[in-house]
Amino acid sequence: MSVTNWNELRKDIQRRMDSAVDVLKKEFSGLRSGRASTSLLEPVVVEAYGSAMPLSQCGTVGVPEPRMLTVQVWDKGLVKAVEKAIRDAGLGLNPAADGQLVRVPIPPLNEERRKELQKVAGKYAEQARVSVRNVRRDGMDGLKKLAKDGHISEDETHKHEKDIQSLTDETIKKIDESLAHKEKEIMQV
Repeated sequence: MSVTNWNELRKDIQRRMDSAVDVLKKEFSGLRSGRASTSLLEPVVVEAYGSAMPLSQCGTVGVPEPRMLTVQVWDKGLVKAVEKAIRDAGLGLNPAADGQLVRVPIPPLNEERRKELQKVAGKYAEQARVSVRNVRRDGMDGLKKLAKDGHISEDETHKHEKDIQSLTDETIKKIDESLAHKEKEIMQV
């Protein structure tokens, strides 16, 4: 991305950091602690046709009952791949194929399952933190380029570096708060 001034760079950094938080919240919404939800399977990626594709592009996800998800796989040849992808997604689910329909029973939330869900939530939060740190690194690089190209002074560079760090700290704080809230929600049910 070619940025010619600080305001453009700051807006881009803010947008990308906010996006990381939005993605995290969407992933957290899939960690339903009670009822089955189609969003639970959104992070699942299936190896199909020689590439990785989202589960939603391989079949239709449904919720026929509170503790059951189903995936109606469109291509019969992908049933095993869908089953394997769900099993290997780290969600603690054990799917079973029935023709082109893959049934995914949602296990009751015992203490062990809650701890598993907390680990998954922690993993999602860490991915979001890494994403935010990458945005910070890109922002710092963009800032150095602006300074090198003579668009901003050295003093402005130092001031803006602090601004980028403060944006990063605020965003990491939002991620940590979201994680704490989700962990509390998981353990309450």
